[in-house]
Amino acid sequence: MKKLLLIGLILAACQQDDQIESEPSLDYLIFGHFYGECIGERCVEMYKLTNQFLYEDFSDSYPGKSKPDLHNFLKLNNDLFEKVKPLRSKIPQELLNTTAQIIGQPDNGDWGGIYFEISEGGENKYWFIDKMRSNLPSYLVPFVEEIERDIELIK
Repeated sequence: MKKLLLIGLILAACQQDDQIESEPSLDYLIFGHFYGECIGERCVEMYKLTNQFLYEDFSDSYPGKSKPDLHNFLKLNNDLFEKVKPLRSKIPQELLNTTAQIIGQPDNGDWGGIYFEISEGGENKYWFIDKMRSNLPSYLVPFVEEIERDIELIK
């Protein structure tokens, strides 16, 4: 009986270790929006979400269709981090699987675009995403809406 209990405990411990090792390691997310025909501070808003903190980039450089130069991050308060941290669990798998870096026509008609970047296990991916819902695959619409809600929560 003691041997069966010991074997059960060992197997349970091994299964827990396997689950921990197989979980992806999310380094950070960067999300935000950009508008080309715009004046003011809110034209470009970029945020970095790590496992512990939320930061805002104050360089406000318009990304267009090339990866933005994000280097001027300042830490925001913990209340804002708590409000937006669920975004980490809402990333559509279809987005992670796509090879396209530009989805739709971001800011093509002055309606703005979404920038989204993920670093997971040291591997970085990024996308420029249209804000015009009709230009998006249906799986992406709720995620874009979530990003826009989070930007409004922060501001």
